[in-house]
Amino acid sequence: MRYLCLAYEEENRLNVLSRSEWDLLRRETLAYVEELRKKGHMISAEALQSTQTASTVRVRNGRVSITDGPFAETKEQLGGFFLINARDLNEAIQVASRWPSARLGSIEVRPIEEALRESGRYLEAR
Repeated sequence: MRYLCLAYEEENRLNVLSRSEWDLLRRETLAYVEELRKKGHMISAEALQSTQTASTVRVRNGRVSITDGPFAETKEQLGGFFLINARDLNEAIQVASRWPSARLGSIEVRPIEEALRESGRYLEAR
């Protein structure tokens, strides 16, 4: 089954890392991505640019509204994602728990819908 893992980070916390701390975190992350590829878990992984480059788009009553930045003002922002294959939610959580930046932020793990439900978007979610 496929799971999307959303990596939330505090941009300010990452910005204050020393060069050696950043280099270590980067090396750990790249090594873990390679390990996941070799084990057949990794489908895709991408880092996102700063929330300062983001725009939020809404359409209400046919009118487009654009806001700078993410929709919610939170301490942690979406910093990237990785899409994995896992046997079940427990295995996906184990994979996510070893993602290096989980020590500095959080990883949200969500199963991928195989098809858009006919009965409604979230009615049968659990």
